[in-house]
Amino acid sequence: MLQIGTIDSLSSVEPEAWNALAGTHPMLQHAFLHAMEQTGCVGGDTGWTPCHLIAREGTRLVGAMPLYAKGHSYGEYVFDWAWADAYQRHGLSYYPKLLSAIPFSPVGAPKLLATDATTQQALLEAALASARDCSSLHILFPTADERALASRLGMMVRRGVQFHWHNRGYADFDGFLATFSHDKRKKVRQERRKVSEAGIRFARRTGADIRDEDWQFFNRCYRTTYRAHHSSPYLNLDFFRTIGEQMGDNLLLVVAERDGAPIATALNIFDQHTLYGRYWGTTEFHSGLHFETCYYQGLEFCIERGIQVFEGGAQGEHKLARGFDPVETRSAHWLAHPQFADAVERFLEREGTGIEQYIDELREHQAYRADIAP
Repeated sequence: MLQIGTIDSLSSVEPEAWNALAGTHPMLQHAFLHAMEQTGCVGGDTGWTPCHLIAREGTRLVGAMPLYAKGHSYGEYVFDWAWADAYQRHGLSYYPKLLSAIPFSPVGAPKLLATDATTQQALLEAALASARDCSSLHILFPTADERALASRLGMMVRRGVQFHWHNRGYADFDGFLATFSHDKRKKVRQERRKVSEAGIRFARRTGADIRDEDWQFFNRCYRTTYRAHHSSPYLNLDFFRTIGEQMGDNLLLVVAERDGAPIATALNIFDQHTLYGRYWGTTEFHSGLHFETCYYQGLEFCIERGIQVFEGGAQGEHKLARGFDPVETRSAHWLAHPQFADAVERFLEREGTGIEQYIDELREHQAYRADIAP
């Protein structure tokens, strides 16, 4: 018989059993999610309380769903602050809510980790039942099959936009630039030349090549960037060190140096198919440094390794001019309050129409030549 329960820490699950369900996605790995718990990035008073669902047949783990009770909406990248405000103005509590997502990571990934549809549906039904004791259930960036199941079970689908780069068999970076319009190609080359003429050189480090001093510098830049945006950083040095030790072969750390000293850095996470751009920071301003560190170095890495997709993260229309394509994203939502659910559903219909129009407009400003535009 299938038995579904809740755990408050991934330490309750064998890493091998979890990873067998999670597949190859690096940010679904036990090491990545558990590191957040171990280092205090989630749990405690962070507003992210782990309440993962697990499904067993006897003692065998056959399904799982990463799940958190949220006390706020920070770190999600699908914004529902207006919904929370509406609840508050009507004297209702929006928090806690239930959220299935990879914390602080706006990336597409499975959430119903099971090999058969029956177990997936049982997990989602269990999550919806638990959500009746909260205000709502939210599943961010699920797969198409998960989204279809969520719709069948009464969840609303929300549309959004991200910017992804797609590898179309480029031999090298110049081959990639050759597909650009003249003006866009000239702009990228100017940006790269300015960085080079400033005496800035780059190292791309993975695995054991990432040193502890690299993590210390990255953490310094990461925290400085968040403070500059008047925000609190979600992650900490212990987390970066932990994933560096346990899954370093899935990490790309770009380090920019001038006169032999580091001045900027960017962290990416990757597998054989996708590079996920995550965080960056700098101690100096140089024209074009952000684009080189965050995008061009990552694009070269993808071309060299045959990686097919570079997910550039949430927002950022400036990515269009650098070869990224607008891509529609989806999330699934269920609200316990019937009247609010009706109001949100009507809002999502209007918002979805706007998203379609927005993507059409974005495609008119892509970097590629008209004769080969994707």
